[in-house]
Amino acid sequence: MSYDRYRAICSPLHYPVIMNPRACAKLATTCWLCGILMPMGKVIWIFSMPYCGPNEINHFFCDIHPVLKLVCGDTSRSEVFILLISLIITVIPFTLMLASYACILSTVLKTSSPEGRYKAFSTCSSHLIVVILFYGSACAMYLRPKSSHVGSVDRVMALFYTVVTPTLNPMIYSLRNQEVKAALRRLRRRKRFS
Repeated sequence: MSYDRYRAICSPLHYPVIMNPRACAKLATTCWLCGILMPMGKVIWIFSMPYCGPNEINHFFCDIHPVLKLVCGDTSRSEVFILLISLIITVIPFTLMLASYACILSTVLKTSSPEGRYKAFSTCSSHLIVVILFYGSACAMYLRPKSSHVGSVDRVMALFYTVVTPTLNPMIYSLRNQEVKAALRRLRRRKRFS
């Protein structure tokens, strides 16, 4: 989405040519494949380790750090590997998105029309809010040293980026929609008169 917004705002005349259905399909396929294949190696590797003791984790789902606590033996190399993979999975996409929004901001600030600036900012603001919520909580969860992982804090952070952010996602995007705003105004008027 950030690349789409970047193209729409920074090169609007070339947008229909660049962002054709084939390019959109390639972008979506790349995102899906990266989202599936990049963590797959980490998952296969972590579950091939030797486990002993209880087979229950104190978490909502089989997240890496709670599962790693069940491993018999030294996990220091595993921690370094997980940190490196987490850096690749979270920091690179987040940095690319922030770079595209920096280019968008630069282009928008050069726009002389206040209406044009407002429209561009409102177009990007909802996606930027969702990106910051998701990547901020994911980075806070996975890019911390092992010593700072506390079970209750980890569960709250995991709940935030797996449940709260996706739940807020439709609400954040729909508040930009004029039809949704009009429906909310009508609902508010009905409640006043009832």
